[in-house]
Amino acid sequence: MNAAGLACRALTFERSTGGRLLDGIEAAFPCGRACLITGATGAGKSTLLHLLAGLLGPTSGEVWADGQPVSRWSAPHRERWRQMVGIVFQHLHLLNDVTLLENVLLPCVPRPERWPAVLGEARQLLERLGLGALEEVTPARLSGGERQRAALARALIGQPRFLLLDEPSAFQDDGRIEGVLGLLEEATGQGGCVVVCSHDPRLAAADLFQSRYRLAHGRLERCP
Repeated sequence: MNAAGLACRALTFERSTGGRLLDGIEAAFPCGRACLITGATGAGKSTLLHLLAGLLGPTSGEVWADGQPVSRWSAPHRERWRQMVGIVFQHLHLLNDVTLLENVLLPCVPRPERWPAVLGEARQLLERLGLGALEEVTPARLSGGERQRAALARALIGQPRFLLLDEPSAFQDDGRIEGVLGLLEEATGQGGCVVVCSHDPRLAAADLFQSRYRLAHGRLERCP
């Protein structure tokens, strides 16, 4: 497997209620490439992203990042690893009691030395995603599409090496899809590893994704 990027090695995850959701997954997600994962609702796509991000631990098997077994690391080391990861959750998880700009800056809170640099970057991301005039608005006042784009801006802040995106276009109209894809293309062009889980046929039709997988019955199969 390519050391530069993310890799799953015999990755298995069992539900707390019993039953194996992911079963011995072997896959590589190289840096400089965007990968698309499709599959039915409940197949385990979100769980796989959470395992890749270090938010869940595998029942067995491992997640490797840049040749390092990050799923074996202790909690303090995993925290540092997660600073290299930008993630869009399926349910977004924006904070409704702070502004949109503050939500975007949240990943940088543990790193105050970066605040002056990332403030301008955050405003630029919001502008590019059509949210520049809303930076002082709280998420509760936004549409579903606006909230989703804000979550994407939060994932992109600080140019993380690994981007893990769960249904990032679900609430976007056709006019916004190209902007979203453009930002992801830039991330791969800068050497980032981009992994997207989606049902959206508009993403399935995009040329951006050089690698495609389907998750079914606990196994991740490479699509031709």
